[in-house]
Amino acid sequence: MFPVLKTERLVLREIVYEDARDIFDCFSNDDVTRYYGQDNLTSIEQAQQFVTFFSHNYSEKRGIRWGIERKEQPGLLGTIGFNAWSSKHRRAEIGYELHPQYWRKRYAKEAASKVISYGFNDLHLTRIGAVVFTENAASNGLLTNLGFEKEGLLKNYIYQNGIPHDTIAYALLPEK
Repeated sequence: MFPVLKTERLVLREIVYEDARDIFDCFSNDDVTRYYGQDNLTSIEQAQQFVTFFSHNYSEKRGIRWGIERKEQPGLLGTIGFNAWSSKHRRAEIGYELHPQYWRKRYAKEAASKVISYGFNDLHLTRIGAVVFTENAASNGLLTNLGFEKEGLLKNYIYQNGIPHDTIAYALLPEK
């Protein structure tokens, strides 16, 4: 059963096919994908493929991706979750995105805090990593604010629109 997480203002829930329009609206937006390492979506069918991908990742225990929704207001603001999840090695990488109309409202921090807590307490992770474009000031600031530590610079690590970008590797370990 897919875990539903709740915060003061948000519900983090399973992403379903009915969310394809919201997924498309987010991942077809240049401001969202600028630092994402993937091309913009160009069709609802591609968004539906994302939904399938998220579902398969979860069923195969390789990742878990929640849709971020405001309480009592249907519709996704974005998604958040763990990629490269290894239960054997007790680690995962966090990833997230929000549609620009929801930026700077502290939704990302609220959702990330809950997902991090779930990762350490329920998935028993001992390391949560993140890889972020050096130019992505908002995400770099969020991770630092959440307690992530910079581990290093990864040169030419992610290509976006055919151009290589440097990224910063971060990690967060559970408090002892």
